[in-house]
Amino acid sequence: MDGNERAAFAVTVLSLFPEMFPGPLGCSLAGKALADGAWSLETVDIRLFARDKHRTVDDAPFGGGAGMVMRPDVVDAAIEASRPADQGADQGEDKPLIYLTPRGRVLDQGRARELARGRGVTVLCGRFEGVDQRVLDRRRVEEVSIGDFVLSGGEPAAIVLIDAVVRLLPGVVGSARSLEEESFERGLLEYPHYTRPRVWEGEEVPEELVSGHHARVRAWRLERAEAATRDRRPDLWARYRAGIVKKEGLDDEHH
Repeated sequence: MDGNERAAFAVTVLSLFPEMFPGPLGCSLAGKALADGAWSLETVDIRLFARDKHRTVDDAPFGGGAGMVMRPDVVDAAIEASRPADQGADQGEDKPLIYLTPRGRVLDQGRARELARGRGVTVLCGRFEGVDQRVLDRRRVEEVSIGDFVLSGGEPAAIVLIDAVVRLLPGVVGSARSLEEESFERGLLEYPHYTRPRVWEGEEVPEELVSGHHARVRAWRLERAEAATRDRRPDLWARYRAGIVKKEGLDDEHH
């Protein structure tokens, strides 16, 4: 491999249902990039690390309550088996260990970009009521959520996270400009899109977009992106406005 060539981004998934992968990740952009070697995927079946003849991976929670909890000894053994020999007890900055859970920090575009700059990621998919806290603490696991809702397991969330990261790897998306203009890249939701036919069901494409005037197009898109963010995501809008105020304040200091 050339000294300037980047090694494939390595993804390891720890799951009770490894057959769920690659799933959608084997199609479209992610699938092509996987076939081309831009990233690699390894699955680890957590159940193989159970120590009894019944392959038991869970047990009742201490303190009572409904549901079952994934055993720390089983999960820890699976993590250890997936860990590169040159890493310590935690997975390291270049290939962090992420556990998908509703109580985690919500995944955003910024974190996806950070992950894409590393060597890869190891993803732990929980089931039942979750994973024993002791193994999460011992392994310094990063807890991540894809939103304020509950799924039947971590696998669908893992697919979301992996897709969000893989598409940011160099060369996966054909045009780098496409990535620059997407939602969240400037702290805003994306502006609306239109294509042919110019008139459909009596509705015309906005005049600014067919004017041929690039400055008008840019201004229209920014205005619509700001309006969408203000109306649909007040939290993003507040951060965006705060960033503008801060930038203007810094500019004032320099003048």
